[in-house]
Amino acid sequence: QVQLVESGGGLVQAGGSLRLSCAASGRTFSGYAMGWFRQAPGKEREFVAAISYSGMNTDYANSVKGRFTISRENAKNTVYLQMNSLKPEDTAVYYCGASISPLFGPSGLANARKYSYWGQGTQVTVSS
Repeated sequence: QVQLVESGGGLVQAGGSLRLSCAASGRTFSGYAMGWFRQAPGKEREFVAAISYSGMNTDYANSVKGRFTISRENAKNTVYLQMNSLKPEDTAVYYCGASISPLFGPSGLANARKYSYWGQGTQVTVSS
């Protein structure tokens, strides 16, 4: 079992920044690839970013590329999502997930079904 707890969400004006954290406990954190997804009201959960177990490889949704950065500190069992130049359309509940998939893309870490564990989510609201 892996327990995930997100934090760092809040209300921010358009153009602002937030850093989300996801703290993991339980099984060996470094053995899992990690991802961030988000879900807005009335919409499906969508992929935001993913990072390999080592942190050497990352992937981003086109909508956040160049604005968001995913990173991890295995020594702290934590994954981060730095969000800059936030837009109102970034408003959603953000979830982190843990996966054993070695693949990126729609068949791998961009697919929510590839994740075994999820946190409870943290709300991000961007005002215009």
